[in-house]
Amino acid sequence: MMYRCVTQRNYSLDCAGERALQERQRQHMARGLPKQKPIAGVKEVIVVASGKGGVGKSTTAVNLALGLMANDQSKSVGLLDADVYGPSVPKLMNLKGNPELTDKNLMRPLVNFGIPCMSMGFLVEEVAPIVWRGLMVMSAIEKLVRQVDWGNLDYLVIDMPPGTGDVQLSITQNIPIAGAVIVSTPQDIALLDARRGAEMFRKVNVPVLGLVQNMSVFQCPKCNHQTHIFGLDGAKELAQTLGVEMLGDIPLHLNIRETSDKGQPVVVSSPDSPEAEAYRRVAAAVVRRLAEHLR
Repeated sequence: MMYRCVTQRNYSLDCAGERALQERQRQHMARGLPKQKPIAGVKEVIVVASGKGGVGKSTTAVNLALGLMANDQSKSVGLLDADVYGPSVPKLMNLKGNPELTDKNLMRPLVNFGIPCMSMGFLVEEVAPIVWRGLMVMSAIEKLVRQVDWGNLDYLVIDMPPGTGDVQLSITQNIPIAGAVIVSTPQDIALLDARRGAEMFRKVNVPVLGLVQNMSVFQCPKCNHQTHIFGLDGAKELAQTLGVEMLGDIPLHLNIRETSDKGQPVVVSSPDSPEAEAYRRVAAAVVRRLAEHLR
């Protein structure tokens, strides 16, 4: 009996010591983190992320930005391509050229469809590989965020690179983020990485607004038969597991691929199509979730 009491007391002391150590580590890390500084002129920042590449994150980010503006013409929306190694926004938004500089030596975003855009793709040749180490990438991200004349924006949508690395941490630690949108296909392998992405944002205290299930279903244009190529409702089940909202389903549709490749996103080129309506529903859900978080 005496041995058991001593053991229990030692266990309690060990647990208390471990908790005290964790608290000291948390305080130490908090002191070492940079202070978040808002982007001049930007009211709310929305990041669009995925745990892995190839799930349609950039296409979703572009059509989300356009959907936000289509749903409310009074809102001004900008788009930042934070994928330094594989910038997609120039192609998706049909933009080329180098940004001009203001009198204050700030870059002016390139504009199409009423959306001001900034991307590393505007600063390097289209086919030039970007072979940089981490510090150079961090410096580039800082310039794309801070040395741009964004004007006055209600929303800045940031197309994040895939994964949970330096760029994601740098942006979330330096900029106040209103919320994160996680994009995934219903496929199991994509959902594993999507979960990692959602958990990363939670660890850095960024609200996860919800999940977008991309390429959810393919409907044959001839017979209208629906095929769930990447699985059925995988992202919905993940959203329930994580306790976050399902923001919407985007179908696997030829119209989305063709309009994206032409630099004519489906929300503006085919505004009356079911595909465009799906993106606008996602945009409406994002706005609603932002409002709920501010309460």
